[in-house]
Amino acid sequence: MPNFNSVQLMGHLCRDWEIRHTQSGTAIGNNTIAVSRKWKSKDGQTNEDTAFIDLDAWAKSAEMLDQYTSKGDALFVVGRIRQDQWQDSDGNNRSKLKVVVESFQFLGGKRDGGQRQQSQQRNTGRDDRPAPDDSSIPF
Repeated sequence: MPNFNSVQLMGHLCRDWEIRHTQSGTAIGNNTIAVSRKWKSKDGQTNEDTAFIDLDAWAKSAEMLDQYTSKGDALFVVGRIRQDQWQDSDGNNRSKLKVVVESFQFLGGKRDGGQRQQSQQRNTGRDDRPAPDDSSIPF
């Protein structure tokens, strides 16, 4: 029986990237993307449903996403579903689905004439970084 594991998501990042490194130095990035859907009910009322999906990015992808995106930025992601499994402190089996980022596309372009907008909720010290120059992005 054939298998196919592919996901496409377009949404907004819920926070800045959390980056850690393996012992060999490979970057691992974690974030959450909010993906919403809107519809009108039969009575004309607008409804919205939002899903929050955890993302894992590895190596150069993690480094680039951390460098060029931040909380609130729109992003298109293509990836695969992975299920993490573990036992909690009480010995119960737990699991969680995540999307492993295989490729991505920045959405929305430059803001404020080439300068990144500052987020009032962001306190990571990254607010003063310049917007990426399109010629510096390797794709």
